[in-house]
Amino acid sequence: MSANQPSSLTATQADASFRAAVRLLASLMPDAAIATGAEPPLESLAQATEPPRTVGAIIIEDAAMRVHRVFEPPVAQFAAFLDGTQASRTLYSCDDGTPIVHGTAAAVIRERRNKRLYTRRHIVEHRLYANRRRVPKGVWTLLVETGLELRDTAEEDGDGPHPFVGRDAAIHRLQRDRENAEHALAKEWCQREDQPLLIDGGISGIESVARSSCAVGVIKSHRTLYAEGDALITIFALRRGERSSVFRVASERRTPVASWYLRLRDRAGTDPMWGLVRVEVAHPDRVDERAIGARADEVSRWILAEATPVSLPDGRWDKMVYGVRDCEEFLRAVI
Repeated sequence: MSANQPSSLTATQADASFRAAVRLLASLMPDAAIATGAEPPLESLAQATEPPRTVGAIIIEDAAMRVHRVFEPPVAQFAAFLDGTQASRTLYSCDDGTPIVHGTAAAVIRERRNKRLYTRRHIVEHRLYANRRRVPKGVWTLLVETGLELRDTAEEDGDGPHPFVGRDAAIHRLQRDRENAEHALAKEWCQREDQPLLIDGGISGIESVARSSCAVGVIKSHRTLYAEGDALITIFALRRGERSSVFRVASERRTPVASWYLRLRDRAGTDPMWGLVRVEVAHPDRVDERAIGARADEVSRWILAEATPVSLPDGRWDKMVYGVRDCEEFLRAVI
């Protein structure tokens, strides 16, 4: 493999996309087998790393987990929606199989004005991800000289020789960069606004957001279920427009939040997770069951209102509110 000097062919902040990186690297290493872009994103190939589990929760609304019917009609109160995405592809594989991965992290806030959604602000970041200890020194130096931003994944992959180890490490490091982009937008909104913001995912990752009264997290995936035994049966039995008791979600590295399960759609003939979301809001300073229940009912009405129009043709339409679907469509267009 021969390598040309980069001279003026360096990546710019304006164009560090995957295709631009392919062209740039191909010009610098004309004898190397650079990716063509025909392969699917690595996210579609990687397996989930978090094992499914159930965790007992501390209930703060009732003595035990029970069903609450949200009686008041749904009402659209969210001023904006926040979502993020990531996409990664192997750009080049070294002789020993060590992958050099191109990753894109993006996030957007879509603000509602006069019943239409507009982009408030968005972030798109392109980087290269690789284990510096396993990439040949000459190749690493060449990558640095291109001007593309590099992330060393040695800490994530533990120097494992299998190419999939390096691939998964790149995906996980990119996931952190995507979460950082989402957190930056959420923090900015909560500092400047007091109108409700629906965030696709949890809110406990950044303290200022987790403690904000305007942030509402909606979680669609349930690798971890915060209930066991009879409490779990109660959650699975929820019908459309019903929610569970409010409970506390806490961990050593995250800010405690108040949470509950809400059924957006009837699950007749489907699995127990159909139409089921978990909601997170700021944990109250003082535990008042009546106030906590009223807050859960209020926010649940807001979320139920966003379940229409249906987010088809997305395969997750049973759990996805339309504002998040709109964010995803925007992000798909800009990355």
